[in-house]
Amino acid sequence: MTSTAFITHRECWLHNMGAHHPESPERLAAINDRLIAAGLDMYLSFYDAPVATAEQLSRAHPREHVDAILASAPEHGIRHLDPDTAVCPHSIKAALRSAGAGVMATDLVMSGEVENAFCAVRPPGHHAEAAKAMGFCFFNNVAVAARHALDVHGLKRVAVVDFDVHHGNGTEDIFKDDPRVLMVSIFQHPFYPYSGHDNPAPNMVNVPVKAGSRGDVFREIVTNIWVPALRNHAPEAIFISAGFDAHYEDDMGSLGLVEKDYIFATEELKKVAAEFSKRRIVSMLEGGYSLSSLARSVVAHVKSLADL
Repeated sequence: MTSTAFITHRECWLHNMGAHHPESPERLAAINDRLIAAGLDMYLSFYDAPVATAEQLSRAHPREHVDAILASAPEHGIRHLDPDTAVCPHSIKAALRSAGAGVMATDLVMSGEVENAFCAVRPPGHHAEAAKAMGFCFFNNVAVAARHALDVHGLKRVAVVDFDVHHGNGTEDIFKDDPRVLMVSIFQHPFYPYSGHDNPAPNMVNVPVKAGSRGDVFREIVTNIWVPALRNHAPEAIFISAGFDAHYEDDMGSLGLVEKDYIFATEELKKVAAEFSKRRIVSMLEGGYSLSSLARSVVAHVKSLADL
């Protein structure tokens, strides 16, 4: 048995918000190429993401919102839901595969078929609020997965870890009243979506960091804030919103992380998962827009997950 599942789907490549949009299909192509070049394909279990059902999506979103998003795709061209977030004829298929990947990953780790899983999917999810698509996101993939673990598999406590350069406002919006879920995060501040720093809910451990912060700051937060909070919560599964746009080379933000910082965080989360969560980790791609640093960082993260 390989310890790590890699879940994706070709339909995730078909979502296209325009020729110059940073959230492009080339992101998955770069990850795929780097994965093969690193020889990782021989050590992972590959799965095609299923289509998420309306019932699964409705655990994180009101049914009216789900129905509105499902009906939003144009027959031709591109339709904007907000200035950043657009729908093409294939976008909803991609969004359903992305959310479905998290559900499948949760089922795989809960069954013990794999220890952990990485979902190479797009569109991302962590800006999608309960009833609002925004910030390139339609459905909150990690929230759908976490609620699947709680409501279907009967877990009592889970944790969501978010190291994207942007605050996961959607994830906070969905879980702020759910004490079963602890969310720990870092994000550049002040920065889009200009949230997370002001009166977060008690189950939110949000750590804003200023532009220019490097790996030493991030590691100190992981060690001194995240890990104690996670251990106190004792999650039965850990979900990661794995955004790699806090990388030094990514001009979407202004933080200075590098691959070894993502490896450090992954290893620390694996220790918590080994202690409390039967090693169960579901990691889902969020941001990361410099193709080279994105691909290198994903490979570093996945290698760490797979003990390679």
